[in-house]
Amino acid sequence: MIRGTGRRWLVATLTASAALTSGCTDSVDTDELPDVYRNDATGGEILLETDGTFSATDVSTDTISGPADFSGRWEFADSNSSSDFIYLTVDDGGLGKTGGIQLYTSGRETVEFRTPDKPPSLVLTRVAAP
Repeated sequence: MIRGTGRRWLVATLTASAALTSGCTDSVDTDELPDVYRNDATGGEILLETDGTFSATDVSTDTISGPADFSGRWEFADSNSSSDFIYLTVDDGGLGKTGGIQLYTSGRETVEFRTPDKPPSLVLTRVAAP
């Protein structure tokens, strides 16, 4: 009886672990991040360069501000405790007093601006090479 209960517990634990893990996003390879990401509906676009610089065109980073053009440097933050993100250090004056923002990775093909406990304000998808 104990043997059967122990086995059922093990199977239940493994099943729950598999279900939780399957909901996680794909791991991100930093070398694969540089590219053009675009939102076709808004026309917003971010270009992540291999030299660690970026430029954004017609991008709205939240639901309050309007579209803006800005640029600066980017760095990938691999977080063990929360979602991985790309930290965008914005050049002086690019977004007013905002010095940096987080661009979250959502799998290998999309990035998004979001605030905690809210849906993404803008999702950008990797543009296919011509």
